[in-house]
Amino acid sequence: MEIESHRLVKKAIKGNKSAFEKLIQQHYERIYRTAYLYVHNEEDALDVVQEATYQAFTSIHSLKNPEYFMTWLTRIVIRCSGQVLKRKSNVVPLSDEIVSNLPGQADSNIEESIQLLNAIQQLRENYRTVIILFYYYDYSIKMISSVMEIPESTVKTYLSRGKAELKKSYKNEEDQCHG
Repeated sequence: MEIESHRLVKKAIKGNKSAFEKLIQQHYERIYRTAYLYVHNEEDALDVVQEATYQAFTSIHSLKNPEYFMTWLTRIVIRCSGQVLKRKSNVVPLSDEIVSNLPGQADSNIEESIQLLNAIQQLRENYRTVIILFYYYDYSIKMISSVMEIPESTVKTYLSRGKAELKKSYKNEEDQCHG
């Protein structure tokens, strides 16, 4: 699978449209999930996927290392998500309907999922990005450093501060519930 994907990336870099299409199909769910974690809205996530795919298609020839295709594509998705959020410049509240439509969420506790997504949404963009890439995609510190183009020590700092803010957010909510 890895070798096949690597071969597709090389073909896509050389301009093979069919290879590029297969790559997008292979990684579609991951692209969509990343976009959704940022924009919290199905329509906007689909817009991000479309824009990121377009930008990737028009610039894939500039990708120098095929092994970094997913890193490169994830960076584009994050940038496009940020542009959509900036353009809308308002917070989209999560409804139960949206959360229930998330893949893999049907069996989990919806209330906890909403609380966690809302808490993540409230984080600064850098903290949010690190938390999503580390916990939702199991990216290593080194990989996140590459995606965000920041030093590994900064990634560790953002991760630590992001977790601290999430913990604080949960504590504040718990205090409101009990007191």
